[in-house]
Amino acid sequence: SHTMSEYVRMTDTERDQIDQDAQIFMRTCADAIHQLRSEAHKGVQSTQVKEHRTAVLDFIEDYLKRVCKLYSEQRAIRVKRVIDKKRL
Repeated sequence: SHTMSEYVRMTDTERDQIDQDAQIFMRTCADAIHQLRSEAHKGVQSTQVKEHRTAVLDFIEDYLKRVCKLYSEQRAIRVKRVIDKKRL
């Protein structure tokens, strides 16, 4: 039930900070997945457990890639709007 007068737009600085934080977060997640992948099979004898862990990590990695793609698309829209504003 927010009215337009209560709605406050974010500043470009805030948007830039969110972009920077998002990139750091995505990089951290990718690094964590890579580390998990390298440690997933240590000391595990069961083929089924190895396959399960690989499948789970593949799923998580795929999900992160889809999130990164969505983020990139949203960022491209933002950049396009900034360019369009400057042209006007």
